[in-house]
Amino acid sequence: MTIHFIGAGPGAADLITLRGRDLIAACPVCLYAGSLVPEALLSHCPPGARIVNTAPLSLDEIVAEFRAAHDAGLDVARLHSGDLSVWSAMGEQLRRLRAEDIPFDITPGVPAVSAAAAALEAELTLPGVAQSLVLTRTSGRASTMPPGETLENFAATGATLAIHLSVHVLDEVVARLMPAYGPDCPVAVVWRASWPDQKILRATLSTVLEATGGERGRTALILVGPALNAEEFDESRLYAGDYDRRFRPVGADPRFPEGHE
Repeated sequence: MTIHFIGAGPGAADLITLRGRDLIAACPVCLYAGSLVPEALLSHCPPGARIVNTAPLSLDEIVAEFRAAHDAGLDVARLHSGDLSVWSAMGEQLRRLRAEDIPFDITPGVPAVSAAAAALEAELTLPGVAQSLVLTRTSGRASTMPPGETLENFAATGATLAIHLSVHVLDEVVARLMPAYGPDCPVAVVWRASWPDQKILRATLSTVLEATGGERGRTALILVGPALNAEEFDESRLYAGDYDRRFRPVGADPRFPEGHE
């Protein structure tokens, strides 16, 4: 018996790994975060499966479901939106499972930032412009930010920022980023990335507030940084014709001669 934590992807029902799909199909119990996980994924559940929407449940109630399945010897598919490595509340569940010696494993999923970047047709790390992507958020009722993890500190690096769970305080985000990035820095807001009703807004730090027209909602990702619309950037040396690499030796004395590791 195993609790299978599965990253259910950003919204589109087909943006799930084959492993995740197959685990859902093999589990007689499925717990899913109904507020964000598309119900279409539940079609993979086997006939007669126990399906529980955990959106209205407390942590204790969720763990009780795990414990009941464990006692009955039933595998569980535990679906969370996006990828489980960030803002999934998986950590607190794993701590309880370890304490009770209940087996689990983890299957990664497609994160929202990847879906948003695909929708924008953008690479978020362009040579000579930005080589770092920061996934962050602002403080909220559920989780506060540690003192050093501020928008101002991240903005000072010039990296591309992917700001989650913060569109409802967009005016605060703009005010805190403006000094480091400047008014002309590109911004993109992607609501419900990969869902059928996905919406994209492109603007700058100086225009994004007016461009939203007061529409904020909550399920949106804010992307900020010069890489979002850069046209002048370096080409990667990886594919340069004169770049000597293991799989394409170049020159009279290549670093990795053909036939050698």
